[in-house]
Amino acid sequence: MKMSDRKKKILQIVVDEYINTAVPVSSKSIAEKHLTDVSSATVRNELASLEELGYLTQFHTSGGRVPSPMA
Repeated sequence: MKMSDRKKKILQIVVDEYINTAVPVSSKSIAEKHLTDVSSATVRNELASLEELGYLTQFHTSGGRVPSPMA
């Protein structure tokens, strides 16, 4: 499956944010800080897709995502 440019950008944002903060990254923070033209719901859907592909992990339902070793 080819990854879209938006998914690549979101994955890069999650990796960078997690490296800088060591805190799970939320869809809201991505939408507010990095992708202001996209809703947090859209980002959440992309994060869920990246999680299904094995690039991200979510430890708690309401928590943000962290990169997997595959990312």
